Amino acid sequence: MTDNDASRLRASTAPSGGGGGYTALGGLHVDSPDVEYGGDHITARYEYRSTTAAVDATTGRVTATPRSTVYHFRTNTRVRRTGLLQVGWGGGNGSTLTGAIVASRANLTWASRAQADHKPNYKGSLTQAATVRVGLDAQGAAVTVPLREVLPMGTPEALALGGWDISGASLADAADRAGVFEPDLRRQLRPLTADMVPMRGAYDPAFIADNQAPRADHVMPAEWTKQQRLDALRSDIVAFKAANDVEFAVVVWTANSERYAEERSGLNDTADALLAAIARNEAEVSPSTLYAVAAILEGCPFVNGSPQNTLVAGAVDLATRSGVAVVGDDFKSGQTKMKSVLVDYLIGCGVKVKTMVTYNHLGNNDMYQLTDGVMWKPKSAAKSRVIDDIVDGNGLLYPPGTTRPDHVVVVKYVPFLGDSKRDVSEYTSEAFMDAHYTSVMHNTCLDSALCAPLILDLALLAELLTRIDFAVGDASPAADGATYQPLHPVLSVLSFYMKIPRTPPGEPIVNSLARQRAAVENLLRACVGLPPESDLLLETKCVPVMGETA
Repeated sequence: MTDNDASRLRASTAPSGGGGGYTALGGLHVDSPDVEYGGDHITARYEYRSTTAAVDATTGRVTATPRSTVYHFRTNTRVRRTGLLQVGWGGGNGSTLTGAIVASRANLTWASRAQADHKPNYKGSLTQAATVRVGLDAQGAAVTVPLREVLPMGTPEALALGGWDISGASLADAADRAGVFEPDLRRQLRPLTADMVPMRGAYDPAFIADNQAPRADHVMPAEWTKQQRLDALRSDIVAFKAANDVEFAVVVWTANSERYAEERSGLNDTADALLAAIARNEAEVSPSTLYAVAAILEGCPFVNGSPQNTLVAGAVDLATRSGVAVVGDDFKSGQTKMKSVLVDYLIGCGVKVKTMVTYNHLGNNDMYQLTDGVMWKPKSAAKSRVIDDIVDGNGLLYPPGTTRPDHVVVVKYVPFLGDSKRDVSEYTSEAFMDAHYTSVMHNTCLDSALCAPLILDLALLAELLTRIDFAVGDASPAADGATYQPLHPVLSVLSFYMKIPRTPPGEPIVNSLARQRAAVENLLRACVGLPPESDLLLETKCVPVMGETA
C-alpha cells in the first residue's frame, strides 16, 4: 500500500472535535475579578507586558527591559444599527458582498455543476468563520469560540446596504456583469436586488483610466466644483442614514484604483489646507479623498480599499481632529496575502529568500483599469512592499547594506477569464550551505469572492472598535467614565486586511499576516481580561514526572 486511503477513510468518518480540541457555540463569559459584565458595558483591567530595547552604539549589546502597564478597557455592549456604504457598489466586490447578504437574509439555496444545494455562508471572513482559542478544559482539550462571540458584534444580515457608483446599473445587473455568482443564484437574487441602485458617483476622468469613460453614465454633473461634490456626498450619507434608520455608518472605497494625487504643503498636508483646497476647487483633490472627507465630516469611519493615496496627511489630520476612524490602504486578499505568509515562514525558518517572481492575470474591470500604466503605479507599489518588515527583522540573513529579495510583480488583463484570477508565484531561496530551495505555487480563485468578506469584516469591526475605550493606570477609572478615551482613529489593528497598513505616529508597520491576525485577536482578548494567545502551555510542560518535590 503506497497511499493513505485508510487514514482518509478514518478522517472522513470520525466525529469532529476528537483531535484534541473543539469549538463551543454557547457564548463566552470570563470569570475573573478583573472583568465586570455590566448592564451596558464590559469593563476589564488588563496588565499589558511589553519590552523596551536599548542598543549600545559601540558594542551592539542589547539591554531588554520588561515593562508592565495597566489598562482599563470598556466596551459598550449595545451594537448600533449600522449601514455599509460602498464606493463602487456596482463593481464586483460590492455586488458580490451584497448578493451574499441578501441571499442569507432570504435563506436561498442554489445549484452549481459540482453541488445541488449550496447555502449562503461567509467563508473567508474572520468575524464569521474564524475561532479564538480560550483555554484548555479539564481533559486538556483546547476550547475555542467563534471570534464574533468574544465581544458583542453586529451581524451581516443586520447591515443596511448602500453606496455610490459611476455606473447606473442595478445590483442585479451588476451581479450579472461581474459573473461571480452561479447563474441559478443570480436568477433568484434578481427580484431582491433589481431595485438596489447606487447613488451618483463623484467622477473625475483625470484620476482614472480613459477606458472607464463608457461605464461612467451615472455621475455628478461635470460642472460641479469639488465643494459641491463634497456637499452632495455628505447629503447622501445623511439621507441614507435617515432612510434606513441607521445611527452609524461605515464608508468603504471598493472602487477601482486611482492615480496618485499630488501631495504638497498648503494643498493637503493639514486638515485646514485640505478643506481650503476643496473650497477653491483644486484639481489635485481626488474623488476618493472627497469621499473620505465626506465620511469623516459625517462621523463615519472610512476604509481605503485601493492603493492610491486617498488618505493624504490632511485627511488623516481631519480624522484625528474629529475622532473618526480611518483604515488603509489596499485590500490584501489573494496573492499578496500568501506572500506575507510564505515569506514569513521561509525567513522565520532561517531560509534566505533571494527572488520572488509573482504573476497573475484575470479579466475583471479592476484589472482592465490597471492596463493604464499610470493607474498601475500605485498597485505595483502596494504589492511590492508587503514583505518589508519581515526582511528588515532578520539582520542575519539580510545585513544592513546588502541586497534584499529581488521582487518581480507582473499582472495581465485577460478578458475571457472575467473575475477568475490565476496567479503563479515562484520563490527561490538559499537554504543550508547555499543549497537552492525553490517553491512554486499556482492559485485559481474568484477575485471578488476573496475581497467581499474583507469588506464585511472591516464594517463590523469598525463598528465594534469604535465602541471600545480605555484608561491607563492602576487606579480604577472614575465611575462617570471621564478618564476613558477612544482608540486612536488610525485603526492599525485592522492591518490584517491591508497591503500597506496605516499606523498611528510612532507605530511600526507590520506585514506578517500571523502577527496582524494576532493583533486583532489579542485586542479582543484584552477587552475581556484574557492574556495574549500563547502556545507555551507551561501547565502541561512543567509538570513533575518523578513525583512531588519537597
